Amino acid sequence: MKGKYVVALIISLVLIVGTAYVAIVGVGENKNGSVEEINLGLDLEGGVSITYAPSKADPTSVEIQDTLYKLQLRLDEYGYTEGEVYLEGSSRINVDIPGVKNADQVLLEMGKPGKLAFIDEDGIVWLTGADVKNAEPGTDTSGMTRDYVVHLEFTPDGVTKFAEATTKNVGKPLYIYYNDEPLLAPTVNEPILNGQAVINNMGSLVNASQLAANIRIGALPLELIELRSNVVGAKMGQDAIRTSILAGLIGISLVFLFMIGFYRLPGVVSSIALIFYASLMIVSLSLFNVTLTLPGIAGIILSIGMAVDANVIIFSRIKEEIGSGKTLKASVKSGFKKATSAIVDGNATTLIAAIVLYIMGTGTIKGFAITLMIGIAVSMFTSLVMTRLLLSSLVGMGLRDKKLYGVDLGHKSVQVIEKRKVFFAVSVVIILIGLVMMPVNQATRDSFLNFDIEFVGGTSTLVSVGAGQGYLTPEALQEAVKDLVVEATGQTTPQFQNVTGKDEFIIKTPSLTSEERLALSEALIEKYNITSDDIESESISATVSGEMRRDAIIAVLVASLCILIYVSFRFKDFWFGMAAVVALVHDIFIVFAVYSIGNVPINNSFIAAMLTIVGYSINDTIVVFDRIRENMSLERKFSYKDLINMSISQTMGRSINTSLTTFIMVGVLYIVGVTSIREFALPLMIGILSGTYSSIFIASPMWYIFKINHDKKLKKKIIE
Repeated sequence: MKGKYVVALIISLVLIVGTAYVAIVGVGENKNGSVEEINLGLDLEGGVSITYAPSKADPTSVEIQDTLYKLQLRLDEYGYTEGEVYLEGSSRINVDIPGVKNADQVLLEMGKPGKLAFIDEDGIVWLTGADVKNAEPGTDTSGMTRDYVVHLEFTPDGVTKFAEATTKNVGKPLYIYYNDEPLLAPTVNEPILNGQAVINNMGSLVNASQLAANIRIGALPLELIELRSNVVGAKMGQDAIRTSILAGLIGISLVFLFMIGFYRLPGVVSSIALIFYASLMIVSLSLFNVTLTLPGIAGIILSIGMAVDANVIIFSRIKEEIGSGKTLKASVKSGFKKATSAIVDGNATTLIAAIVLYIMGTGTIKGFAITLMIGIAVSMFTSLVMTRLLLSSLVGMGLRDKKLYGVDLGHKSVQVIEKRKVFFAVSVVIILIGLVMMPVNQATRDSFLNFDIEFVGGTSTLVSVGAGQGYLTPEALQEAVKDLVVEATGQTTPQFQNVTGKDEFIIKTPSLTSEERLALSEALIEKYNITSDDIESESISATVSGEMRRDAIIAVLVASLCILIYVSFRFKDFWFGMAAVVALVHDIFIVFAVYSIGNVPINNSFIAAMLTIVGYSINDTIVVFDRIRENMSLERKFSYKDLINMSISQTMGRSINTSLTTFIMVGVLYIVGVTSIREFALPLMIGILSGTYSSIFIASPMWYIFKINHDKKLKKKIIE
């Protein structure tokens, strides 16, 4: 009999090693499935991302498509062949350009209309860019110094128009305008009949080449308004990858130690299964061509925590079954069977939040949702299939000493229902302090919460000054950098924020134009002797920020409604769903209270984290509810109070352990991660703590209150 278990173990280990090999090395010449083949987002690779909207109210589909086409041509002309132009929604246009070195210059040029016009003194437009057949950069060495020029060749109609324009304006200036700005005002000495013209004094060959490219491409069919832009230096992206990998390695190593120390042999199995999980995630991201972003990395690390959570549920149930007197083989089989419903329901509710996030999110938030969805699927397969196969094989081969698995000797009874008012009071006090701080914040900081630029519009510039510059307080930053910002941008009220533990600081201003951003970058580069790779900036218009506030509220409401329906259906009790939603709303309010008290910036990452908390909070609550549902089916009938207290007592250790392992992963990410990752990790850590508290001390007591009141009304109705 042992032979088949040996074969099963060998097959499992070969599958794990094979998957790890593919994740590291890949398959074939293209290294398909390997970590090298994963597409990196702009926040990891560095580059520029811009979102435009047409200034025209109702552009036609033809105008939209022509604009997309000509923007792509501009990318090709600039040599950014890996750049991508695509439509978002019905009319918004996104431009993503990885690996850009002169990002601010690209922002300056990309969305310009590209309108060329020859205008006389009376304002008569004689020619436009449509009359130009070709434009080429060149040099003129006929003078004392070298001059960079653009040679123009006109179309047949253009030749005629230019001849007429120069004939009627002899002795007068003929102004050359580009994007409604005068470039030159040459005086016409004589009629030019051969259709040849030169734009001189371009300053550099780069300027001449860019102008020639825009003229060749022609004017954009639509005038574009920049709604949002994000510039990430290549060094910033490399630092993000390095610190995120380091955080993952440290976090998962600590989790391994915890699992082995607490669960013994099953902990070793869990660690091997997690290696398989990580490898399979890499292969999946590569094969499915998923673009990995910073929030995506956070999603992977969070899903690792959820994979550990599933193993904790299984191993806790196995220890209970051993403690009840069953054989080891029967305990393993029963433990997996009893844990399955909690794992499936918990992951399903988190999946609901991820789906809502994917549908309603944009950009990097979609990337986070995709990686979380893949992570959920992979973690369920890992825990329910791979972990079971490994553990069952070891048991079948003869490793049946119960000391290797641990024995649950019972649970100390906790009186949660009796003390529910105390637990409710703790939450109410924290939430009330947060609410009281809101008007205080409004009076002192002109905002009841510290909304970042994603919610109010503006430009945020993150500057990495490098080691040796020392820690700068906000006051010192104000003194050191304010004059520079004011001179470069004209904005007189910049805000400064240092990044704790990092040689970085953030400058926040109202929305800057591309010219102002370029001037600010050049001034910072000169002052701190850094490069453009050390500067990351993001601009968001008030229009987009208003939409994000609205979409965030709708997303939370939609996710809560979907979860309410799912839990009510799965548990065949509406009050389970209501109690679960109350618990997650509690967690949302707690996080908001902490942000209000600490004046922590609320941004795009915060919204993604909040929706993750919605799913994670429910995942924790589901485990307790699953035990209540199981205990309700026992032959012995319990009162609601005894039923809940018993169920919480049985699951409290698991709740603490699984939250601790997830908190370790996210906590390490917060400690060593880059600024944007830390902004994402902070609300997650608060949510994990709050979710653990609410699943034990809020959700179940709320279900108790709902059921007692419901039964009272039912009895009263029957009597009547």
